[in-house]
Amino acid sequence: MTIMRIGDKGADVRTLQSQLGANGYALVPDGHFGPATERAVREFQRYMGLVVDGIAGSKTLNALSGVRVDYLLQDKDLYRAAEELGVEMAVIRAVNAVESRGDGFFAAGQPAILYERHIMRRRLLAAGISVEGLPPSLVNTATGGYIGGLREYDRLASAIEIDRDCAHESCSWGAFQIMGYHWKALGYSSIDEFVSLMKRSEGDHLDAFVRFIKVNWTLQAALQEKDWAAFARGYNGPAYWRHGYHHRMAAEYERISEEDRTGMAA
Repeated sequence: MTIMRIGDKGADVRTLQSQLGANGYALVPDGHFGPATERAVREFQRYMGLVVDGIAGSKTLNALSGVRVDYLLQDKDLYRAAEELGVEMAVIRAVNAVESRGDGFFAAGQPAILYERHIMRRRLLAAGISVEGLPPSLVNTATGGYIGGLREYDRLASAIEIDRDCAHESCSWGAFQIMGYHWKALGYSSIDEFVSLMKRSEGDHLDAFVRFIKVNWTLQAALQEKDWAAFARGYNGPAYWRHGYHHRMAAEYERISEEDRTGMAA
């Protein structure tokens, strides 16, 4: 789905402006995503409870089309996360912009997952379950074997036939791709509770992320100090620099902070 932001032009922008107009925002559908269109997008996002960023992505466009969005990430979730982590709102917005996958749910409504066969092997062995003769596509010393998207649920279904809990623990879940095997360290009562909450809302995905950061206090300290490199290294691993996560978060933080200073952001 098209993502539109200030400066964009074309038929998609014109359609967006018409949809906003149908929802009560006075706009001339000229196909130019200017300041007036951005303000209307922000006001609509605020009205719907969505994250207010002035960018018309899939969530905003779905909301304009009447699709249910109450389970999606909301600004109040970001405020709560910022308060719990002791950081500026601009910090949590920047992290969300870079470190989340954007959509915590697949189009069919299931929470986004990625099944990790090497983790499945570790979890089975930790549970005292033999891994001899199990399919290497599901249980392996190596990473990989991904199908991607909704089809990862096919891999999960096959893994559940081996062991249900280990299979759920071997997936990363939701917008922030938190691994299931962290459930106990993060304070969930069981893997079942963790999975149930991952199925409920993106706000719960963010809550899992906050819990993960709080139990890894060096990550929380890095965010509080806005040490983007330290945070990216701890959260993404030593290869973080290849993807420029630290530079991207720093740039997002500066952009969002500037919007706050000029009164553009919520």
